Amino acid sequence: MKQKVQHGKNRLAKKLWDNRILILMCTPAILFFIVFAYIPMPGVYIAFTNFRYNLGIFGSPFVGFDNFRFLFLSGQLWALTRNTILYNLAFILLGNFLQIFVAILLNEIGIRTFKKVTQTIMFLPFFISPVLIGFLAFGILNSDYGFIPNLIQSMGGTHESFYRNPAIWPFIIVLVHLWQSTGYGSIIYFAAIMAIDPGIYEAAAIDGASAFQRIRYIILPHLRRTVVILILFSLGGILRGNFGLFYNLVGTANPILQPTTDIIETFVFRSLMNQFNFTSAAAVGLYQSVFGFIIVITANAIIKRIEKDYALF
Repeated sequence: MKQKVQHGKNRLAKKLWDNRILILMCTPAILFFIVFAYIPMPGVYIAFTNFRYNLGIFGSPFVGFDNFRFLFLSGQLWALTRNTILYNLAFILLGNFLQIFVAILLNEIGIRTFKKVTQTIMFLPFFISPVLIGFLAFGILNSDYGFIPNLIQSMGGTHESFYRNPAIWPFIIVLVHLWQSTGYGSIIYFAAIMAIDPGIYEAAAIDGASAFQRIRYIILPHLRRTVVILILFSLGGILRGNFGLFYNLVGTANPILQPTTDIIETFVFRSLMNQFNFTSAAAVGLYQSVFGFIIVITANAIIKRIEKDYALF
């Protein structure tokens, strides 16, 4: 028995040594998750306490699920969950559709130089800071000197201030997100298309397949695995909104827009920065993580039953 254990240890040590370069490359990512994900885990205890500064995290009175009960009864948690899920579903569904569509269009372009220039131009919005996007949006939409309000007035029309109209902001936020992320996502799908065996295209050409038939019977089936994996990863963060985008486009201090633009991240930020309510923020954050974990496990189990090879684990 001891010999088997020793032999197993030797094999493990040999594998670690043989893959030392890969392990060294992974070290920054491993340290990142240890420092920012695993070490702070005991801090979730705040969600079950009536936190007091002078007593600290573990010295504060334990209140059980009272913080969660308050959030459920107040209706805040339902509204925040609804907004966050609806926004992320729009981001996931519309985003993946546009990314696949753009990747296929890029693949069908025959001019190599034009293809590269187009990819570069579409990729640039991904690197634009949300702060700059917020300034651009304010310059376009604000009622005093914004481009769109002035255009409407010059055409003889009247308008309501965009920053007092909560119904229009879901469309604005989704549009801005798609503008910023479509180029990056299309590169991933384009890389998957480029990995398809050229022999399949040659066989299709010999059989007289049209461009639409190539897309339908060759490209889309080969993209299915990539789509499933990316959607599974996205579902893991379906309760995690794009805080930078929401904060810089809308902010957290406009109560008129909150019914349609307030998500879990903006609520947590407002609770911490404006109200210093650590317990509610911790309770919502824990709820967010647990709910996201359940969604990933459930979605992966369903996909595993349908197509085992497409599951993450």
